[in-house]
Amino acid sequence: MQELDPDDPRPPYQQVANALRAAILTRTLTPGEKLPSGAELAKRYSVARMTVQQAIRILRDEGLVVSRQGSGVFVRERTERPIGLRPHLEHAFEQDNVTLDFAGFSGETLHGAITEPLDKIRVGRLRPDSIRVRLLVPDTEMPWSLPAKVEDLSDSPAFRKRAAGIMQRHTHAIVESVNELGRRGLIADATAELRVYPAVPLFKLYLINQLEAFFGYYPVQEHTVPLDGEDTPMWDLMGKDATLLHYATEPGDESLSGIFVQQSQMWFDSVWSTVGREVSP
Repeated sequence: MQELDPDDPRPPYQQVANALRAAILTRTLTPGEKLPSGAELAKRYSVARMTVQQAIRILRDEGLVVSRQGSGVFVRERTERPIGLRPHLEHAFEQDNVTLDFAGFSGETLHGAITEPLDKIRVGRLRPDSIRVRLLVPDTEMPWSLPAKVEDLSDSPAFRKRAAGIMQRHTHAIVESVNELGRRGLIADATAELRVYPAVPLFKLYLINQLEAFFGYYPVQEHTVPLDGEDTPMWDLMGKDATLLHYATEPGDESLSGIFVQQSQMWFDSVWSTVGREVSP
């Protein structure tokens, strides 16, 4: 486990949480393993016990650890669990080579999550050797089966036009931000690409460094939106209500979690290289 960085502007409890999270994600602390006691962690990081408790609370909220009355705090044994994307993405950018694949609807969640690690690169706090980002979203120029009008389940060109604006705002910003790092010489090899494909995803998928997958279904809900000057009820895909499940693997891992990551990567690569169509921001 790493020591705290005295030059890091983040509060100590966040630094302790980051150090413990990194130990869990790299399996320095293995599933089911008991964490050192609060007193031991406080001594190790030269912080107060209250600081350690705040850090543990963050990891518990992320689903990485569980507390057992009278026994202590343990790394959660299940790898498939609802979990937050942001801390894992930030950890991925601490590696030498970063790969990130996204398949989903608009990229809005990813845009928010990727902002902080990209900012750290700009100010010199992170410096991976390479970054490769691939974004796969539905083609808004083709009719959709969903979202659809509530009254007759028909496609809505006006809704697709609205969705295209949302997609462009987030995906183009991600592509431009990553490619800018390469143009400015901040990263030796930085590329981001956007492709569309002829289907509407009913799920969102994030693949990080080919070792982690985050997967969540889009719930279908009735959503009234203003289209062509009228409030139009739509059966919409609600990305913000999607619960992400986390799957982690290691090279050669044949566990259920490992197979899920491998198959998800295979699916993404197949769509990207066959029916995916390049789009220039």
